[in-house]
Amino acid sequence: MHVGKKAPLLFLALGLLASLLATAQSPASPAPATTDPRIEALIARMTVEEKVGQLSLYGPADTNIPGNPQANRRNAQLEADEVRAGRVTGLFNNEGLTRKRELQRIAVQESRLGIPLIFGADVIHGFRTIFPMPLAEAASWEPALAERTARAAAVEASADGFRWTFAPMVDIARDARWGRGIEGVGEDPLLASRFAAARVRGFQGEDLSRADALLATPKHFAGYGAAEGGLDYNTVDISERTLREVYLPPFRAALDAGALSLMSGFHEISGIPSTANPALLTGVLRGEWGFRGFVVSDYTADEELIAHGYAANGREAAKQAFLAGTDMSMQSGLYMRELPGLVAAGEVPMARLDDAVRRVLYAKLRLGLFDQPMRGLDGPPAAQRAEDPAFIALARESARRSIVMLKNEGALLPLAKTGTKVALIGPFASGTQDLLGAWSLFPGQSAPVGIDQGLRAALGDAASLTVTRGSNVESLLPGGIEAAMAAARQADVVVLAIGEGERMSGESRSRADIGLPLVQQALAEAVAATGKPIVVLLSNGRAMALPPVVRDARAILVTWFLGVQTGHAIADVLFGDFNPSGRLPVSFPQAAGQVPYYYAHKRTGRPLPPDAPGTAFKTRYIEAPNEALYPFGFGLGFAPVRYDSVALDSEQLPMTDGTLRVRATVTNTGQREAEEVVQLYIAQRTASVTRPVRELKDFRKLRIAPGASVQVEFALRAADLAFIGRDLRPTVEPGDFDLWVSPSAVGGLHARFALVP
Repeated sequence: MHVGKKAPLLFLALGLLASLLATAQSPASPAPATTDPRIEALIARMTVEEKVGQLSLYGPADTNIPGNPQANRRNAQLEADEVRAGRVTGLFNNEGLTRKRELQRIAVQESRLGIPLIFGADVIHGFRTIFPMPLAEAASWEPALAERTARAAAVEASADGFRWTFAPMVDIARDARWGRGIEGVGEDPLLASRFAAARVRGFQGEDLSRADALLATPKHFAGYGAAEGGLDYNTVDISERTLREVYLPPFRAALDAGALSLMSGFHEISGIPSTANPALLTGVLRGEWGFRGFVVSDYTADEELIAHGYAANGREAAKQAFLAGTDMSMQSGLYMRELPGLVAAGEVPMARLDDAVRRVLYAKLRLGLFDQPMRGLDGPPAAQRAEDPAFIALARESARRSIVMLKNEGALLPLAKTGTKVALIGPFASGTQDLLGAWSLFPGQSAPVGIDQGLRAALGDAASLTVTRGSNVESLLPGGIEAAMAAARQADVVVLAIGEGERMSGESRSRADIGLPLVQQALAEAVAATGKPIVVLLSNGRAMALPPVVRDARAILVTWFLGVQTGHAIADVLFGDFNPSGRLPVSFPQAAGQVPYYYAHKRTGRPLPPDAPGTAFKTRYIEAPNEALYPFGFGLGFAPVRYDSVALDSEQLPMTDGTLRVRATVTNTGQREAEEVVQLYIAQRTASVTRPVRELKDFRKLRIAPGASVQVEFALRAADLAFIGRDLRPTVEPGDFDLWVSPSAVGGLHARFALVP
């Protein structure tokens, strides 16, 4: 990292890229996985075909592969024969234990070298016990909670024979149209990095060789969340500075936490598909970061280089992907078809093939598969095991901690459990569909608790609750709106459960319109016309552009997709058994036309004066202010919290050595305990590269007793103020900084300091 004065204007981007490309063409990658003698002895005995077999991953035979389009399907006999011949490294998303046991037995006892298989799965937010979607859980601002739910998922999945998960997704998502944002942590690299590391620790546990450890796979390397137009699989074209400052840090955090596999993406970045990008997969990943694990392609992404127009045929696609640093092919079978011939022709060096095999075998060794290949395959399948009450309790805890209260006008919430007639209305009011979210794939899952079930359990008196759907998610119900209005008129308060269905977000679920479906908007307007107070429960997998009828509701709860304990968690908050403590991990825009919107934007040369929003020839929209409706980090609780004062222990922070202590006092002015997420932001006023208006640098989640004041302390060092300089290397520069301690990315207590030589 550079430390000093502002760097001169240097045009080094092309030079750096050329250097990375040159590094990437070397046949052996610069960060060898291991020199373990057991692995080296195996590699020395392997044929080329057996080596390529360790780089070939497939879904289960004779069945549809959950969560993916169907490609290269195989029958069970061929599957067994290929395992016996050493042509398969493992399988993924193959449910149940019987087939896994048989295939592992064949691999260990009947293949020539006895190399065990690895079984992987899309364990994204739980296995049997489904927890909130990752974006929802990020709203807790509690990485330790994410570590606990990932650990629970690993325990359940490993008991069903899986030892590898294609998670966590650590892509930054700043365009709410992109459907896969629900799998990540939102828009901020610091928050995403904290959660990435926590989830890796949770999945992998303290020791990868333990029976309940899952090998984690941060994905999709890199920049996948910056797809143009928020369209899944689409082109990404961002600067290398933005890539390094915003999109790479969560990957680095995940690898530093111990992840030994990583997945490339479907997208291209600056004209080079991710799966065949040597600057990323070898230059950055192995050359700069010293990654010792392996890279797996996403589902058929290596073969898709042909559709990209980057490779003319399968042979060229295999060569491009493999030499770039994609070690393992998923589902396409491309490596098995093409790599042996490429090696024989001298177009792929044997040293590169050996290195890829070494990386895969190293991961299997670390997982303990060589010593105990049948571990986790000898118990009953998930569907036959009793639920773990501790995991169900954790699901409820994580769900209620993920709920964000955006509005509570007149302290409408919490609702009284007695003496109040509640009309629960909306397409999510009854039933258990649309509660879990995407990637809930496997049989034997715990039964979800619907919103109506949760409210009935909390109220006890069945007469105090009526339930009316009113409409479907995207279509009318005959007489539905009339029935909803009648129910509202008979109630004291309406709880309106509206938003997105679970098939409106996730992979291949991009939306051109991030608003409320029109049929639900009509339902909401009809119910609002009754004049009864409304509490909106917003089901969503992204930041949404909220119509006026939702904004005008007396109370708004963002309830995302909360998993198996949805109904109980929502009831806990509605009736005050739990004080909402979630905070937004994404910015809710004023209008859909603002996206991509994120808090850490640049000032521009014509910033809009905050006290004159209508000023012409400034950075503004005609129809809406260029600010969030609800900003990143925002959320309310039942107890109001006041930010009293902020103090720095010095007005100067030395660049070379030193720490700036930031202390703020926060007071709970309410009558019940509060949980507050205190956030630290900074902004550098002048630099050799323009800086965002704010950047999150730290946060604390505090419990504050009624009427009490607490002091929170943050420590800032020069390294915390680094950015990617003109030479595309981390640098810190002297200058003046603004600092805020605040409850969101807007407002807060302000101070200034200087970074000095």
